[in-house]
Amino acid sequence: MCRWTSPWLRSNLARCERGVSAIEFALIAPVFLTLLLGTFDVGHTMYVRGILQGAIQDAGRDAGLESGANTVSAIDTYVAKQLKATAPQGAVLTTRKNYQSFLDAGKPEDFVDANANLVYDPEECFTDANGNQQWDPDKGLSGQGGADDVVVYTATLTYDRIVPLGGFLGWDDTNTISASTVLRNQPFADQAARQEVQICPN
Repeated sequence: MCRWTSPWLRSNLARCERGVSAIEFALIAPVFLTLLLGTFDVGHTMYVRGILQGAIQDAGRDAGLESGANTVSAIDTYVAKQLKATAPQGAVLTTRKNYQSFLDAGKPEDFVDANANLVYDPEECFTDANGNQQWDPDKGLSGQGGADDVVVYTATLTYDRIVPLGGFLGWDDTNTISASTVLRNQPFADQAARQEVQICPN
């Protein structure tokens, strides 16, 4: 107990510890709560990412069936529904690109590197693999494709963070995560040949 009327006031004040706990809590609590809430947010993000990855794996297998091209909308809706419980207000954007083989997935269109700089230049000849008359860094065609085609199915989710401290932690108030799967459509028919045309701008 602090004795404020003591003749030895200075020495008693030096030994007085009343209120120290409150001061220590005021200093430590913001840091502790920030770390705790940040941990919750990171854990929630990992959980949502796992659900998203699992959903598109299931959806990708369904899309690879012969009926998949006719049920694209229903398959995308399934993915969105899987995320409603963890990200109720989240918006899901899905994209599909199809390729002749796994080796082509995500690869740029071939070009003649005339100046050996390993970068496509506008005046260089290239192989137009997707028929749009221009060189693309990804040779894939949009959509589910046909029999035996390789499909990269990507879903991107944007949702509000569960911790309303985005600005305080230096984060956006919304979080965006993506997940992809690469699967081959079932061989329900012969794989369609692709027309590749050599184009030289000059």
